[in-house]
Amino acid sequence: MSGTSLDGVDVALIETDGERIAHFGPSGYRPYADNEQALLRQALAQGVALTDRAARPGVLAEADDFVTRVHAETVEAFLDTEHIDKSDVAIIGFHGQTVLHRPGQRLTVQIGDGKALARRLGIPVAYDFRAADVAAGGQGAPLVPAFHQALARDLKRAHPIAVLNVGGVANVTFVDGGDPIACDTGPGNALIDDFMRARTGAPLDRDGDQAAKGRVDEAFVARVLADGFFGLPYPKSLDRNAFAFANIGLPDFSVADGAATLSALTAASVARIVPHLPAPPRAWIVAGGGARNPTLMRMLAERLEPATVETADAVGWSSQSIEAQAFAYLAVRCMRGLPLTFPATTGVARPLPGGIIAKP
Repeated sequence: MSGTSLDGVDVALIETDGERIAHFGPSGYRPYADNEQALLRQALAQGVALTDRAARPGVLAEADDFVTRVHAETVEAFLDTEHIDKSDVAIIGFHGQTVLHRPGQRLTVQIGDGKALARRLGIPVAYDFRAADVAAGGQGAPLVPAFHQALARDLKRAHPIAVLNVGGVANVTFVDGGDPIACDTGPGNALIDDFMRARTGAPLDRDGDQAAKGRVDEAFVARVLADGFFGLPYPKSLDRNAFAFANIGLPDFSVADGAATLSALTAASVARIVPHLPAPPRAWIVAGGGARNPTLMRMLAERLEPATVETADAVGWSSQSIEAQAFAYLAVRCMRGLPLTFPATTGVARPLPGGIIAKP
């Protein structure tokens, strides 16, 4: 999995039947170098103009080849390091890199070639997970709620439970029996990371150090939260750049105040979803890059009280690898023809299978 934070490729092995999770295997990570991140950012910029999801003009062709190659190299290195025979792997889930997500136009574009990946690795590859849902009128995101539900259904915490994944975009899954309920909540790490890169050259506010020193501009947070997206009920989804700085009129903050305010925006946008849920969650489990930011975790705890707020690692899951594990799980569901998306996760009319399987 290479997500909206553009930090690198996560890889994980799990044993599952697509419903219950029998065992979590090892996991790994391959970070992107600065020039690789720059290539993907160029692809995101060019992706805005796409109207044909199969087209790869200009730098998108180069980025498509890069995403395929780096995922192949990551899997090869992982199998070698962990001494795993590829014949023991039933299927690989390959999300690809999203460069455009406009479900209202029935358009979602992930670069990376699943067929080429299967040929190189000699292992079946499930890919293109979002297209069937978007074509059927769904939001195409979030995709991971079925996995979150499998994780949380037996967790010894007060229910209902909310599983919050804070990547570039943040999404939540509400677990309280029945089919999952889920949606994107708003910006996750993307705005914080983009701000830090623009102002300091650093890829992120490591450990929330700058945000911890800054002052939150609550008026700015309230102004952004006045956007109609935050008043919408689930299901709903966001493109990574929906709240780009040009769209929200970012003031000339100091580094610390900007990091603090954008972190508060992420926490406040999560809290805005609570009135739309069937009941207030009593426990929140936070995964993704945001779980490694103590300042953001503190802000989430303040905005979501009296519910408990914990990291995925604290409950025995993996904050780092949870999305890679999720796409391994979804690949098996794809293989078995089980639904990936549901009316209350993407707005699709009925539970819908998805994905394409490429044979070696």
